[in-house]
Amino acid sequence: MNNRRVVITGLGVTTPLGLGIEALWDGLLEKRCAIGPIQQWDPSGLPCQLAAELPDFKLRDYIPKSYRKSIKVMAHDIVIAVVSSYLAVKDSGLTTKCLVDRDEAGDNPVVDSTRLGVNIGAGLICADLVELAGALNTAVDDDGKFSLTQWGNEGMTNLTPLWLLKFLPNMLACHVTIIHDAQAPSNTITCGEASSHLAIGEAFRTIQRGAADVCICGGAETKLHPMAIARHTLWGRLNTEDNATPGQSSQPFGAKRRGMIPSEGGGLVILESLEHAKKRGARIYAELTGFGASSSAKSWNKPDPSGRSLMLAIQKALGDAGTTQGDIDLVNPAGASTPEHDASEIAGWNAAMGETLEETYALTTRGSLGNNGAGTGAIDFAATVMSLDRNTVPVSVNTNNLDEACKFRFAQNDPKDVPIRQAITAAPSLAGGQSAALIIQRFEE
Repeated sequence: MNNRRVVITGLGVTTPLGLGIEALWDGLLEKRCAIGPIQQWDPSGLPCQLAAELPDFKLRDYIPKSYRKSIKVMAHDIVIAVVSSYLAVKDSGLTTKCLVDRDEAGDNPVVDSTRLGVNIGAGLICADLVELAGALNTAVDDDGKFSLTQWGNEGMTNLTPLWLLKFLPNMLACHVTIIHDAQAPSNTITCGEASSHLAIGEAFRTIQRGAADVCICGGAETKLHPMAIARHTLWGRLNTEDNATPGQSSQPFGAKRRGMIPSEGGGLVILESLEHAKKRGARIYAELTGFGASSSAKSWNKPDPSGRSLMLAIQKALGDAGTTQGDIDLVNPAGASTPEHDASEIAGWNAAMGETLEETYALTTRGSLGNNGAGTGAIDFAATVMSLDRNTVPVSVNTNNLDEACKFRFAQNDPKDVPIRQAITAAPSLAGGQSAALIIQRFEE
């Protein structure tokens, strides 16, 4: 392998705390919680009626005018990825086809499209219920019952011929590659909450081995959909007891945690080879130095109580970076806020980091943002990079009453100014047992 150094030069996030990395960072510093009653549709028939929703925005402000016709075949997950890609590219100072087509190229040279890759984590995209229900309504027999024959003869014809293209997980990467004309390796990863970390890790390897100079990578997803919320309700993962107190509803690693809160959002980041970044005079946030991944298939929908998968991913990332637990200044755990998933994650971190956890500051965003699946890891990654860049650990909302097994040292009351040279961010999936970890280091020549 050609072990080229890889640096982080752009951060683009679309979150309930705001669009853009500064909006996310300001929201974390201000200890804001974006969780509240669902506003997009009536949730009264569901036991969990809370979510962290994105602010209003117009997609046309983030894509070329010539691409607006494609909006009709974009599910919301795709929209989040497209917006995040634009924000990441703008933040990096790169010029891609998207910026050229929007007349925003400026004096910067256009990136070589054959050396620009895309890796995006995605989730199970839920169908538009209004659109689907309208078609299903035309597929009933004379007794008013759904008929497969009638569906084949008539119902399907009431969906747009491109209907399926709105809901394929690989369409996030598809639209981003087209808009930015990315022709280097592209991939989609669908491993739940571990998806973003795995996508960033694959982009890291792609640049290391010389198959690309720049990669747009991360993840996006929305859990704010009746079908998604119903699915997690049936699995018993949602907090159904705190609808009246949204600000305290998501309690990562809390002693009295009662379940996760659904969310929507995501983030894409720009990774570059150091040589490419220096040649164009890029601003460098940090260096990515290690990646580890693992899986523990104990159950398809329940976590391994030992947290072994997460432990192995962290250990592999540390080894890949050539560093040790004692050299880490900040850890970024997830904290889904479900009793069994948090217990598994605590066990994994404790096994991987040992006593160093109690002396190392930690940051989790789940108390502010809830869980949006494949996009949560990218948001966490961006927040961790900002903490390292600013030498500041924001307060982790709702972490003042932790599980007695939890050794994380979260900032309480006020952000902490802490010298951070190395940080580790890790993500276990809620289902399937996949875990991934990434080591971020302050850039030094």
